[in-house]
Amino acid sequence: MHAMNDYSSAIQLRSDRWSALREATGALTRNPTAKQQTALRKKTNQLFDSLAVIEPYWAFPGMAAFDHMRRQFEHNAFEELAFSVGRVTRALTTGAYRRRHIPLERDSIEAEELDDEALLSPEARALTKPYFEVLIVDNVNEYQERWLRNNVSRMRRPEDPFLYEALVVPSLEDALVAVLFNHNIQAIVVRPGLVLKSRMDQQMVQRFLNRAGDQEEIDNMQPEDYGPELCRLVAKVRPELDAYLVTERSVEDIAGLDLGICRRVFYNQEDFMELHLNILRGVQARNKTPFFTALVEYSKQPTGVFHAMPISRGKSISRSHWIQDMGAFYGPNIFLAETSATSGGLDSLLEPHGPIKEAQELASRAFGSKQTFFATNGTSTCNKIVVQALVRPGDIVLVDRDCHKSHHYGMVLAGAQVCYLDSYPLNEYSMYGAVPLKEIKHQLLKLKAEGKLDKVRMLLLTNCTFDGLVYNVERVMEECLAIKPDLIFLWDEAWFAFARFNPTYRQRTAMTAANTLRSRFRTDAHKRLYEAQQTRLEDADDEKLLNTRLIPSPHARVRAYATQSTHKTLTSLRQGSMIHVNDQDFKGEVEQSFHEAYMTHTSTSPNYQIIASLDVGRRQVELEGYEFVQRQIEAALSMRRAIMTHPLLQKYFRVLTAGDMIPAKYRQSGISSYYDAEQGWTDMWDSWEQDDFVLDATRVTLAVGGTGWDGDTFKTDILMDKYGIQINKTSRNTVLFMTNIGTTRSSVAYLIEVLVEIAKSLDERLDDASRMELRSFERRVKGLMEELPPLPDFSRFHDAFQACSVTGEGDIRSAFFLAYDENKCDYIDINGPLKEALDAGETVVSASFIIPYPPGFPILVPGQVVSQEILAFMLALDVSEIHGYRPDLGLRVFTEEALQELVDARDARPQIAPAAE
Repeated sequence: MHAMNDYSSAIQLRSDRWSALREATGALTRNPTAKQQTALRKKTNQLFDSLAVIEPYWAFPGMAAFDHMRRQFEHNAFEELAFSVGRVTRALTTGAYRRRHIPLERDSIEAEELDDEALLSPEARALTKPYFEVLIVDNVNEYQERWLRNNVSRMRRPEDPFLYEALVVPSLEDALVAVLFNHNIQAIVVRPGLVLKSRMDQQMVQRFLNRAGDQEEIDNMQPEDYGPELCRLVAKVRPELDAYLVTERSVEDIAGLDLGICRRVFYNQEDFMELHLNILRGVQARNKTPFFTALVEYSKQPTGVFHAMPISRGKSISRSHWIQDMGAFYGPNIFLAETSATSGGLDSLLEPHGPIKEAQELASRAFGSKQTFFATNGTSTCNKIVVQALVRPGDIVLVDRDCHKSHHYGMVLAGAQVCYLDSYPLNEYSMYGAVPLKEIKHQLLKLKAEGKLDKVRMLLLTNCTFDGLVYNVERVMEECLAIKPDLIFLWDEAWFAFARFNPTYRQRTAMTAANTLRSRFRTDAHKRLYEAQQTRLEDADDEKLLNTRLIPSPHARVRAYATQSTHKTLTSLRQGSMIHVNDQDFKGEVEQSFHEAYMTHTSTSPNYQIIASLDVGRRQVELEGYEFVQRQIEAALSMRRAIMTHPLLQKYFRVLTAGDMIPAKYRQSGISSYYDAEQGWTDMWDSWEQDDFVLDATRVTLAVGGTGWDGDTFKTDILMDKYGIQINKTSRNTVLFMTNIGTTRSSVAYLIEVLVEIAKSLDERLDDASRMELRSFERRVKGLMEELPPLPDFSRFHDAFQACSVTGEGDIRSAFFLAYDENKCDYIDINGPLKEALDAGETVVSASFIIPYPPGFPILVPGQVVSQEILAFMLALDVSEIHGYRPDLGLRVFTEEALQELVDARDARPQIAPAAE
C-alpha cells in the first residue's frame, strides 16, 4: 500500500503512516475482539509495507530497528511493538532523535523530558549541536554495512560542532531517491562498490528520477562512471550538498570528469578520520555567517561611543525614565549590536571588503549567481539600482505592464523609452496572467523591422507574478537572444527567492536558466543546431519566426539579473533583499555604473540587523532550505485538497487551478490541476518542464464571489477583523493565500476550520432569508462572478511622448516631469465629464500614475492616452485605495495646450536624413 498518489510528498506520507502505525499497534494491545484483531493486523501489515519503501532512505530509526519491529509484529509481541513504535513516532514528531540516542526497548531508561524542539527555549535550542545525516552509497551486505556505519560513528568526537548519523544505500538510483526524500542529508560518500539499479519499487523510483536527468542517460552509464556521474546528478537536484568520492581509478581518469558537487576525491583508502573531518568542514563552510558572527562579537566588546546613534549600546534607553518599555520589549542584544561604525570587525555595505563582502560571496554561491549584492531598503530599491545601472536615456526597454510600480518609476529615473507588453487577461477573476512569449517576440521583430533593435536594451518581466504564474525562463531567454543576442533580462523574483531550493522550482529561476544557457552555448551540439536552423530560416517571414522555437547564436551573451525580496519568502528582517547577477559583460561594461547606481540608492547608514538577517537567512536555506520549501509546498497542496474535496466549502468557494489561470495553449503538458479527486496528485514536474507558464503551488487563489462578498470585503471584514487571518492580495472576486517556509499544517487546519465556519454561517443565513434577501444575494453573486468588466490593455502613449506609432515606445520621463508644472495640468471628473470628453472624440492624457489596490500596478502612466476601456474599468473598480487619483478633484490630465506645445516643438526640430548606404 504505497498510496503515493494520495500524497504530494513522501515526507508527509511517512509522518502520517507512523502516526497511523502507532494508533494501530496501540489498539492491538487493548484486547480487541477476534474480528477487530484481524482488521488491525491487516491494517498494521499494510502500514509496514507502505513504510518499507521509505524507511531505507532515513538514518532513524534505521532498517535494523524497522525490521526488528516487523518481527515483533509477526511474533505477536504487541506490547513491545507498541512501545517501540510509540518511541519512534514521538522522536520523529519532536525531533528528539536529532539530539540523542533513542532506545526502543521497554526496559530502557525512559527519557521523556521535554524533548519537543518547539518547547525548548531559543537559548536551549541554540546550545544544541545541529544534526544531519551522511549518505554512503555502496552495495554491501548487512555485515559490511554495519562495519561502515560503525567506522564512521567511531570518528565522532565531543568537540565536533555537529552530530551526524550514517545511512547506507546500494545504488545510484537509491542515492538520488534518498537525497530527494531525506532533507536531513547534508553529505554523500560515494564508494566504488555502488551499482546502478535500485531494488525498490521501480514506479516510485522513476517518479523521483525525472528530477535528476534523462532515464536513458542513466541507463546508458558505464559502471566505472557510476560514482562521478552520481556526483553530477545530485548537483542538479540538490546543489548545496557536499559529495566525497572514494575511487580506485587513477587521478588522470578522474581529472577530466564533471564531478558536480564533489569536494574531495579519496583514492582507494579507508581513512575514516580524514573523511570525517572533511564532512564537518564541508558543512561548516555552509554554516558560516561572516557578518552575523562579526556583529555578535562586536556586541560583546566594551565600547565607548563618541559617534552617531545615541541608541547604540542601548545607552539612550537604559538611562531613560520614559522608554524603558522599549528596552524590555526588544531585549539588550539588539541595541548592543546597533552601531554606525564600519570598523571593529564590521564592514561597509557601500564598499565591502570584510565580513559583508564574504557574506555576499556566500549568498552568490547559494543562489547560483556570479555576483550577489545585499539591500536593506527592499526590492523596490533593488529594481531601481539595476535599471539605473543598465539603462541609458533613450534606450528602449520592454516592460511587463502589470509589473511592480518600482519598475515604472525606475523607467522615469533612467529616461528609458518604455515599450509596454500586455499580459493575457483573466477577465472572470479581474486579474492579469503573464506576457506570452509570442507577444515579446512580436514586439522585438517589429523593432527590428523599424531598425531599432540596436536601441533595445532590456526585457523586464515578473517571475513569478503575485498570483503565482511562472515563466519558462530558459525558453524566453533563448528565443529573445535569437532575435537580439545581447539583450539584458531583469527578472523580478521578489516573491520567488525560495524557488532556488527545490529541484522542480529551481529550473525556472533566472540564475539557473542563465547558467544552463551559458553552458549550452559553449557546446558543439548547440552550434550545429544553430547553424542548421539558420539554413532552414534563411528566408523566413515574421509569422514563421513567431511560430518557431528559435535557437540563439553560440556567440549570444547571457545577461541576466534577478531581484529578490528575501524577507518575503525566506528568513530576513523586513526590507532585506538581494540582487543576483549573471551577466557575461558585467565586469567589463556594467561594474562601474552598477557601483554608482548602488551608491545612489543605498543608505550610508544601512541597518546592520537587516544585513545580519540576510547572512543568517542564506545559512538557513543552504542547510535546510530544501526541507522548508518542501514543507511549504506540502502545506499549500494540503490546503488545495482540503478545500477542493469539502462538500460544504464547494458551495461557496473554488480553488483556482492551473487550468483556470493559464489558457490551454500555454499548457503543453495538458495538466490542468495538481490534484484530482479520482486520480490523486499529479506530478508537477511534467508541467514545470514543458509548459510556457506554470502555477506556483504555494499560492492558493480562492474564488470567493459565491459568498456574495467581494475580495476586499472578504479579506478585511471577514478574515482579518473576525478571525485574525492576514492575507495580502485580492481581486474583485478572489483572495490569495500564500504559504511560506514558516507555514505549518496547524495553520492550514485553522484556515480550513475558519472557511467551514464561514460557509456554515452563510448556510444558516440563507436558510432564514426572505425571498427578497435571497434575490439580493443571488444578484450580488452574479455581479461578482459573471458581470465583470473586461480588463483593459495598454492604450498608447500620446504623440507628444511617442516617437513612433508602429513600435509604440514612449518617453515616460518627459511626461512625468512635465506634470510638475501645475499650469500644464488639469483635473477631470471620471463620473461624467471624462466619459463625455471621450465620447466627443477628445484625447485625454494622464499626467500621473494611477495605481488601484487591488490589483496594485498602474492602469495609467504619465503620458498615456485614456481609453474607453480604461475608463470603464476605473468606474467598475470597487476599491478603497487608488494611488494617484484625487476623488475630490478627479483624474489629473495634461492640458491640450501643453500637449500641442510639445508636438509643435518636436515637429520644428530639424530632421536628420538617413545615412546613405
